[in-house]
Amino acid sequence: MGGTTVTVGENKYGECNIDGWQDIVAVSAGMFHTVGLKADGTVNAVGYNKDGQCNTSSWQDIVAISVSVSVSDSHTVGLKADGTVVAVGGNHYGQCNTGGWRDIVAIFTDKDRTFGLKVDGTVVAVGSNHFRECNIGGWRDIVEIFTAKYHTFGLKADGMVVAVGSNQFGECNIYDWRGIVAISVLDTRTFGLRADGTVVEVGDNFFGGFNCKTGDWRDIVAISTSESHTVGLNADGTVIAMGSNHFGECNISGWMDIVAVFAGVSYTYGLKADGTVVATGRSHIQRKQWGQQGLCTNCGGDKFSFFGRKCKSCGKAN
Repeated sequence: MGGTTVTVGENKYGECNIDGWQDIVAVSAGMFHTVGLKADGTVNAVGYNKDGQCNTSSWQDIVAISVSVSVSDSHTVGLKADGTVVAVGGNHYGQCNTGGWRDIVAIFTDKDRTFGLKVDGTVVAVGSNHFRECNIGGWRDIVEIFTAKYHTFGLKADGMVVAVGSNQFGECNIYDWRGIVAISVLDTRTFGLRADGTVVEVGDNFFGGFNCKTGDWRDIVAISTSESHTVGLNADGTVIAMGSNHFGECNISGWMDIVAVFAGVSYTYGLKADGTVVATGRSHIQRKQWGQQGLCTNCGGDKFSFFGRKCKSCGKAN
């Protein structure tokens, strides 16, 4: 039995036109298109379709969906009940060449790559391999895959982690990690949640050390990271956050009864146990609208002058 869907945000290409959707059991959203998996195994798709990423109307017996987040050359992937995989959309790097895959139990996508986790714990991959991020042929006993722009991580059944791809900032230096139950991956940083509720991290520390100072976190059950801040969900339903707070994205001190968290570019969402949602920070759309109106992109206040860069209200530069 599926449900209905709601959405907010920019709707330039109709990517938010999901009001009539019914019996939905999963949703996956790309940069400019949205895909919904129905209880009967069919798939709905709306939004930008230049590369055919919304051409899912003929799909049947789908049990999971995954959509790449990409401005161009986006693609949509579906896992079928028989373990095969279908894909539509941009295929410039061969990211849709999944026709020969068999015995797949989970699918994962990145900008121009597609990964399949097989029932035996091995992994298959197609797409861009500029930084060897698809060199997963030797992986074994994998239970989940995590991807970023330049690298790929595999979580093993024993709590260890493997990684391939760019390691320019040390973001793949995870070989001594143990007891990991979840990973959050960015382009330049990697966070690991241990079974004991502590957090480890490697990689770039661009934001003055704030973003990576999670060493004293305890009783964490989930983590989510953006390029500017990191959020942890405590076992008691409260939330902790560190990093840039330029837009108020870390103002979560009063949150209670949270069961899931998500960190975006300049905002944070929390899902409560009663099904409601709390949010803090500023959305990209709101800041874009303020800028178009000649207002401060940080708070919506007036700037000092037409050519001024600082805001009268918050004093921050634009």
